[in-house]
Amino acid sequence: MTVKELTLENFEEEVINSDVPIIIDFFADWCGPCQMMKPVFQSVSEEYKGKLKFLKLDTQEEQGLAMKFGIQGIPAFVMVNNGKEVGRIVGYMNEDMFKERINNVLERL
Repeated sequence: MTVKELTLENFEEEVINSDVPIIIDFFADWCGPCQMMKPVFQSVSEEYKGKLKFLKLDTQEEQGLAMKFGIQGIPAFVMVNNGKEVGRIVGYMNEDMFKERINNVLERL
């Protein structure tokens, strides 16, 4: 599986020490748009293998990390490079639009 679960326990290893940029999917099981984005996120993760690490964070289980990133609405996708936030994508969108937004951030790195 290309998408890994992010928790407080693996945060430093997966985010801070990552040698590639990452994108974190902040979601909750009760969130309809989050569930609609799940297959989009999974599909796109296959295309960016080796270029971008895909992580998912359950905001119900990891409220502290969601607060650390200032998440106020979900689904939210935060891109991090070298331990710093470099981009944020919020809301549901189709796969092409999602890839376009990701590419816009990656081009600036």
